[in-house]
Amino acid sequence: MRPVSDLIGRLNELGVKRVALQFPAGLKRRAWEISSALSAAGFEVLISGDPCYGACDPALDTFEYAEVLVNFGHAPLGDHPDVIFEPVYTDIDIEALGEALPALTLDRIGLVTTVQHAHQIQEMAEFLRSRGIEAVVASGGARAPLPGQVLGCSFEAARQTGADEILFVGTGLFHPTGIRIATDARVVALDPFTRSVRVIDASRMMRRRFAMIEKARGAAEIGIIVSSKTGQQRMDLARRLLSLCDRAVIVLMREVTPDEVLNLGFGAYVNTACPRIAYDDQIRFPVPVLSPQEFEILCGVRSWDDYAIDEL
Repeated sequence: MRPVSDLIGRLNELGVKRVALQFPAGLKRRAWEISSALSAAGFEVLISGDPCYGACDPALDTFEYAEVLVNFGHAPLGDHPDVIFEPVYTDIDIEALGEALPALTLDRIGLVTTVQHAHQIQEMAEFLRSRGIEAVVASGGARAPLPGQVLGCSFEAARQTGADEILFVGTGLFHPTGIRIATDARVVALDPFTRSVRVIDASRMMRRRFAMIEKARGAAEIGIIVSSKTGQQRMDLARRLLSLCDRAVIVLMREVTPDEVLNLGFGAYVNTACPRIAYDDQIRFPVPVLSPQEFEILCGVRSWDDYAIDEL
């Protein structure tokens, strides 16, 4: 994270006095530290206590009380002139990439990472180049603006490399599994902190998703979830999906939670909000939650062989 003094300078340049702060779960503990520094600099500070799942989820309701919103932990997304996006970068030991070298089979690969490490992507590429491996880094796009950056809802930076093998540097298995499905490339995942290396096999996830589709066939009613969040709202998609099935209805929600899903009582749901809800959170939900592409398979307008991971 850049020094708070840099943020204070930018806010002074904007000539604002009332500031709202928004943090994802992993950074909420920094709220008091940052708000105290801003208050001491003469700003009126408001903290959004609601969950924040990404740059797609700015707390726009705070503008009733603030002139500008500072969203921490994410790269810019969308046209929000009164939102300051403050990515939080975490340095890694570049030498950790050496652990992945034995798992790589090609001398030309794609290289991707998450926003936390995107500031070191060129340094990573140079390390690999010094070991005889050409690392292709795609330029940023509209949804993931940093070079080599992937999101849980966008794997475009991986696709754009055109590589048959991709190295993902970051924590967790969701991103590399999504890359494997989205690109059909061989994917090697390196956790730069534990230095563990895995070659990604998406077959287990695919079996689970097929089971969810089959389970949803028995649902008497299906709710097509639409998010009211600005960066996740896909009403046009929901309306198209609605036309495929006469036992479905559109459900508008801000927070898609197991309790609310249970209270509504539908036998299955189709998620057009954050794609990770269907994939990452399925175990938390009492009934099947399908992606739009999986619903198309259920309705017979897409074949299983044409399976695609959902992206925004």
